[in-house]
Amino acid sequence: MEFNKTFVDSLGTDSLPDEQTIFGSSISMQEIRRKADRIAATSIPVLIRGESGTGKEVIAKYLHLHSAVSKGPFVKVNCAAIPGTLLESELFGYEKGSFTGALETKPGRVEMADKGTLFLDEIGELDIGLQTKLLHLLQDGHYCRIGGREDRRARIRIVCATNCDLEKAITTGTFREDLFYRIDVVSLHLPPLRARREQIEVLTKHFLHSLGKKFGRQAPPIAPTTMGLLQQWNWPGNIRELENWVARYIILGSDDVLSNELNYRIAANSVEPVYQDRQSLDLKRMAREATHATEKAVILRSLQANQWNRRKTARELNISYRALLYKIREAGVPPRKRISPESSSDNHNNARHN
Repeated sequence: MEFNKTFVDSLGTDSLPDEQTIFGSSISMQEIRRKADRIAATSIPVLIRGESGTGKEVIAKYLHLHSAVSKGPFVKVNCAAIPGTLLESELFGYEKGSFTGALETKPGRVEMADKGTLFLDEIGELDIGLQTKLLHLLQDGHYCRIGGREDRRARIRIVCATNCDLEKAITTGTFREDLFYRIDVVSLHLPPLRARREQIEVLTKHFLHSLGKKFGRQAPPIAPTTMGLLQQWNWPGNIRELENWVARYIILGSDDVLSNELNYRIAANSVEPVYQDRQSLDLKRMAREATHATEKAVILRSLQANQWNRRKTARELNISYRALLYKIREAGVPPRKRISPESSSDNHNNARHN
């Protein structure tokens, strides 16, 4: 019987971004890269932890492609997306006639992953009863289809992922402690995107290329000022949220739409803590402070992008040089720590014109 190919992902080397895009240059992600490279070739279970949208599935695929079973299938199971009553049959399969509606024999995802990798996403959502069966699979490497009479051998590498606090789930009795220690032989903790902002530009360019091909549209490069805004936003949805933003930019084809909404969100986020007391609400004052905070952020980012050359910055921001100087003073932008050759020339020219 043929397997349901919908759930089997036979990965090629072009199925993932390049390693620079995946890991970036932050210290934390470089450490994850070194750790991943050390454990990829082994068969030990790996637990990938991190907030939703941080790229846990990408790391799981990276481990698969660098493992001894890289030529085998990569099979993903989202434990949160499949109801508990159906998940057992999806995992282990069933024999014909084993229950009402079982009109033919069906292999499960464990069987589909033979000589490959089984990726269990959102493992913290797994039903407690199924946790026991998964524990047995990890312990002796065997399983049985529903309605089956003989055990089958599982020749698979298991990688799990979660955004849950599994230690807390253990204390509340919703996750088995013995299963936790079976899947947590090695842990990889992915930091949120806000903790590795230097990766945002690389990821944005990657999504511009990949989503542009997907949508059949070639979007113009994102302006430096908008890129600065992208690097300022906290990205609560992490990489997935960034991908959605780039998709919107490609579809709408407008840098203004992207930058305006980012400006609004950054400003709202920066002033929200000030107005906890509803008695102090003043719409005009809030708008002034939001505008002030946004201008300061944009000016600072643009100055940094132009090595503190104020004339270039003024041209980029489409304002006069004198207007920029005024806004720098008004926004309280800190002075640069050292003067670049360009900036020295900038100051010399300014003195000569004055």
